[in-house]
Amino acid sequence: MSSQDSKRGSIPSMETAGDALKDETVVVVLGASGDLAKKKTFPALFALFAQGLLPKDVHIVGYARTKMDDDEFHKRETQYIKGDEDKIKEFQKISSYISGPYDEDSGFQQLLKHVEELEGKREKPNRVFYMALPPSVFTTVAKGLKKNCYSDKGINRIIIEKPFGKDLESCRQMMTDLKAEWSENETYRIDHYLGKEMIKNMLVLRFGNVFLDASFNKNFISNVQITFKEPFGTEGRGGYFDEFGIIRDVCQNRE
Repeated sequence: MSSQDSKRGSIPSMETAGDALKDETVVVVLGASGDLAKKKTFPALFALFAQGLLPKDVHIVGYARTKMDDDEFHKRETQYIKGDEDKIKEFQKISSYISGPYDEDSGFQQLLKHVEELEGKREKPNRVFYMALPPSVFTTVAKGLKKNCYSDKGINRIIIEKPFGKDLESCRQMMTDLKAEWSENETYRIDHYLGKEMIKNMLVLRFGNVFLDASFNKNFISNVQITFKEPFGTEGRGGYFDEFGIIRDVCQNRE
């Protein structure tokens, strides 16, 4: 067995190296008016921008159903961003917004027109599509993007965030539908929370301490309750949590 085959948890189809996007790139954030985008996605992109880690001459395009002009979008985009004010203004200058539906070609065609205007005469236009969306629309949006917004001359990437479905069957169906449109090299799956590690620390606490181990068992503990607190409510996220729940949201869906 080779050293690569012996990697714990390795997936052969995901071992191929991707090309680095160093220039001529447009990053499209789908779901740009939503909670995830303004609290996580845009602050993360700004952090990369402020450190000079984004591709040269990058453009960021927000896409969502909500109708708003660029000024309103910029306010939402930087609502949770902290840093140098001049750098934030620079970040806003490279950002723009387009509104449209997720299930109609017309919206994606309008998005394509805007992206092509930003790209100008670029010889190798690269496009990254980041889905800050509920998993229920992943495959619909992925299909619309591939049909209408795919770059034939450059590199394409589509990024999805967990949860990848609600169970093994729905996850497999989602991956099958995605692979019908996008190759494995073009598809990136990520976690935005890694809460499982904190929960697993309870095991370390128990088995690493002989005194606690003697009492951490079914004879002395009737149940374990895990409380997840945030300094804000579930405004606009009620439907998402009703369908997927907090555990799928903050804990890894792997292993």
